[in-house]
Amino acid sequence: MTKKVPIGLQLFCVRGEVQKDLAATLEAVAKLGYVAAEPWGYRGDELEWMGHKPAEIRRMYDDAGLACCGFHLATDALLGDNLKRTVEMNQILGNNFLIIAADKTRTSKLETTLELAEILNTVADELAPLGMVTGYHAHGFDFGYFGQETAWEVLFSNTEPEVVMQMDIGNCANGGGDPIKMLRKFPGRARSLHLKDYGGEPGSVISEGVADWDTIFELVETQHDPIWYVVEEGNPDGIGFDTSGRSLEALRKMGKA
Repeated sequence: MTKKVPIGLQLFCVRGEVQKDLAATLEAVAKLGYVAAEPWGYRGDELEWMGHKPAEIRRMYDDAGLACCGFHLATDALLGDNLKRTVEMNQILGNNFLIIAADKTRTSKLETTLELAEILNTVADELAPLGMVTGYHAHGFDFGYFGQETAWEVLFSNTEPEVVMQMDIGNCANGGGDPIKMLRKFPGRARSLHLKDYGGEPGSVISEGVADWDTIFELVETQHDPIWYVVEEGNPDGIGFDTSGRSLEALRKMGKA
């Protein structure tokens, strides 16, 4: 029996709109039918995002009727004193998923990929008493090989089960990786999954590329106990909501929204 998983939007998809008016953007995202949104680009060096204090952002989310389904962070946001601010920010937002968006510098070498794994393990232990989790989001560059294994495989083979594997279907495939293989290799880890198709024509959205969504959803919903699906498909300049809207409509037709 598969589960109904709530669907949010990664706000980087509509970054141009966010930079113009965050409150109006959240309202528009909710109007499309999304139930949550995931901000991006937090470094933890100050207690604000896009010029807004966390309490202001929380009010905007609440006014729009949205949940915060994660926050994409720089690795620095989890280090030293920055971690305290990152935790405070996310506690106010009501978000439990503190996800490193990317760390190409570290995943480009074996020794620094292992360093990243240790950072994630340490932070996971610190967050556990707070009911929060950390994890790492896929980009194409995470699928370069060190010998017989990709950086992604090295990272998740050396992190604790509590560290979230936020697979991004399109990013993985576009980097030469195999998202289905990774979902099979690390069961239970994809508690947040980024939905993005690949291999389609320019401007195509979920279900218009070559991703095997039936297999992906079956795997995730039977082997990973997902908490969130997060769409990451938008217009190239981050202006407008049509692509993100079409993505959600495709998921509705697939019975996922």
